Amino acid sequence: MTDTRILQEAEELQDKIAEDRHYLHAHPETGFDLAGTVAFVRRRLEEMGYEPADCGKAGLVAVAGGRKPGKVFLIRGDMDALPVKEESGVEFSSVNDNMHACGHDMHTAMLLGAARLLKDHEDEIEGTVKLMFQPAEEIFEGSDDMIRAGVLKDPDVDAGLMIHVTSNIPFAPGSVIVCDGGISAPAADYFRIEIQGKGCHGSMPNNGVDPITVAAHIITALQEIHARELALSDEAVLTIGSIHAGAAANVIPDTVEMSGTIRTYDEEIRQYLKDRMTRISETISEAFRASAKVEFGSGCPTLKNDPDLSACVLGYTKELLGNMKAFSAGQINAMAGPGKAPKSTGSEDFAYVSHQIPTIMLALAAGTPAEGYCYPQHHPMARFDDRVLSGGAAVYAYTAMRWLEEHK
Repeated sequence: MTDTRILQEAEELQDKIAEDRHYLHAHPETGFDLAGTVAFVRRRLEEMGYEPADCGKAGLVAVAGGRKPGKVFLIRGDMDALPVKEESGVEFSSVNDNMHACGHDMHTAMLLGAARLLKDHEDEIEGTVKLMFQPAEEIFEGSDDMIRAGVLKDPDVDAGLMIHVTSNIPFAPGSVIVCDGGISAPAADYFRIEIQGKGCHGSMPNNGVDPITVAAHIITALQEIHARELALSDEAVLTIGSIHAGAAANVIPDTVEMSGTIRTYDEEIRQYLKDRMTRISETISEAFRASAKVEFGSGCPTLKNDPDLSACVLGYTKELLGNMKAFSAGQINAMAGPGKAPKSTGSEDFAYVSHQIPTIMLALAAGTPAEGYCYPQHHPMARFDDRVLSGGAAVYAYTAMRWLEEHK
């Protein structure tokens, strides 16, 4: 399969891919509650001749190729939206209180487009392409759930790729940025701290144990971890995003509940932060006659990119799109100048896959500020350029087939 042929065939599918994207965008669902989305994707795959299989709580897997011996390459598209009320003004806006503000509708539609391309070229596939339609990326639980359900087995996957669209960046729509080898996205952890005090009348604090005062001391102390316990090179962020306590101005409450998130690029620093947060919260509470319980909920590890796979995929995307629309992250950083292109601070739960097999992440430019795409992901006014859909589908399919061809 030549690069020009796959691009042309993808362009011929553009209207169909956009139609799928518009339906998905108008009917967003969140987390694992994707009944309508999964039914839509399943129907589309079956229309193409696939036999999609359930995987985990709400995932789908389809397999292309397998007619020739060879390795297995996985391509992932996430399907879930965010609990955000849409304000983008597009004609196909959400009909409910959720929104595809992160572009997962684009990913799903492009992966369906790639499925059509792969089905049309199934006899040419030198091995097997596994298509992973994933739920619950936004809550960092979907890929881990699919891994536990066997997405990387039967047949065993040798390497994998994900694409994420991004708007509000000054790159021509359809440009691809290939991550260099190493960490490209931080680990993420959500936490909850509950402080148990003893409620009493506000005029008689001596009769109780004030958990709000304890919370204030804990918040200050947690910021000292970054300021005084981590080195300059230990990139990390700890944020308290929510505090709830009491309901009356003249009453000291029994409890305070705080929640927040941490982001780290190093697994050892990640564990160190968790250990210190727990120790600080418990000992400060004890010092003030209260008690604390620290819980870490859903999260994901760092996203790792395989250096060899990065080099291969950069070559494939340049073959497909040309040197002016395919770049490495290193090239972008060099063009931006020192300190102008920091690593992404947004986490990605494909990271779980990256700790199991060699993987690579691609960013697909989907709207420039000059053309009115001025809002970032997760914003209620975020928009993404439909024109990149066919190119994204071609990148999925071409990259998978080229890697299999070169790794027989």
